[in-house]
Parts: sequence; C-alpha cells; structure tokens
Amino acid sequence: MNESISKLYNAILEGDVAGAKEGVRTSLDAGLEPGKILAEGMIAAMKEVGRLFEEGEYYVPEMLISARAMQAGLTMLKPHLVKDGVKSAGRVAIGTVKGDLHDIGKNLVGLMLEGAGFEVKDLGTDVPPEKFIEAISEGGAEIIALSALLTTTMPNMKTTIEAIQQAGLRDKVKIIIGGAPVTQDYANQIGADGYSADASRAVSLAQRLVINGK
Repeated sequence: MNESISKLYNAILEGDVAGAKEGVRTSLDAGLEPGKILAEGMIAAMKEVGRLFEEGEYYVPEMLISARAMQAGLTMLKPHLVKDGVKSAGRVAIGTVKGDLHDIGKNLVGLMLEGAGFEVKDLGTDVPPEKFIEAISEGGAEIIALSALLTTTMPNMKTTIEAIQQAGLRDKVKIIIGGAPVTQDYANQIGADGYSADASRAVSLAQRLVINGK
C-alpha cells in the first residue's frame, strides 16, 4: 500500500480526524487517483472497522470516531471523486421514522455507508412517509433505511412502507430497517427487504441488495 494511503487507512482506524485529512491531502499531492484513495484508504479502513466491531474489539464509540475521521477525509476527497466521475456504490436515503427523535444509531449507519462508498442523504429524525417518498421519486434513492428506537414508533416503519407502496414506488427501491427493538421477524412482517442489528451489518446488507437489484 502507498505510504500516504497507509497513513490515511491508519488514521481512520484510530479515529484521527487531522490524520485522515492529511492522508487525503498527501495522497492527492502525490498524484494518486481519487478512486484509489477512496477504495484503498477509506473503504478498506471502514471494512476493517466493521470486522473489528463484529469480533468485539471495537464498540460503538470506536466505530463512531473512526467514521467521523473517514467523513472528514471524504469531505476533502468528494470534489475530486466527482471531477473524476467515480461512481457511488448506490444512493441511500436514511432517516428515523415519524415520532422518533433518536439519531445516534441512524447517524452511525449513515457514516458507515458513506465509508463504503454509498451516496447518503440523511433525512434526519421524525421523518414522515412523504419525505421518504420524495427521496425515491425526486432524489433517486435506491435504498431507504428506516430507523426506530422505540416500540411505540416501530409501527411507523410499516406505515412508511405502505405509503411507498401506495405511491407506486415499492418496486423501485429496497427498504432496510434497524433499531434496538427491531427484529428480522418484524422486517418480514411489514414487508421490508432486510434488517440489520448494527451499522456494520447494515453496510453488508445494503451492498447485497444493490448487487441483487441490478
């Protein structure tokens, strides 16, 4: 691995925001292709973060600081990716459903998806079904990610999926759900395309669905 990309990779693993920015800067100054910097420095690092999380070596705080370091570097790299015409892994619109104001889990999933090369539109919290519909019809979202932390707001996942169906857009999008009280059984029950227990698995799920949808 190139030295500057190696520094970027390690900075993301360590959650070093300044180091991630410096890694991107030195990689670009060295004339490396933006796509290579993204793939080998960022996507590879976030994949390793996900592996460490699944093996119990990293916890949510470590994932979060790594994801923030990645995002800092990605903000610098994005204009160069656009200029080079590097394609995203897919378009995702993510939000916490109507009535629910919790956002830590949703934010982490969004950051991890960005780290995997997805173009993410964060719709925020307390998101009504209409906003998700707009993200599909006008924003071109290929995946909708619904989050809920309360058992009382979980039914709004079902309401959102039904609204997307009624808008005639259900076959144009994959829908994934997650949050502390959510289960695979509930995903099956409400007609979601997938469920993830954590941010790392959400990335794998999104990648699978995009590939299967093409």
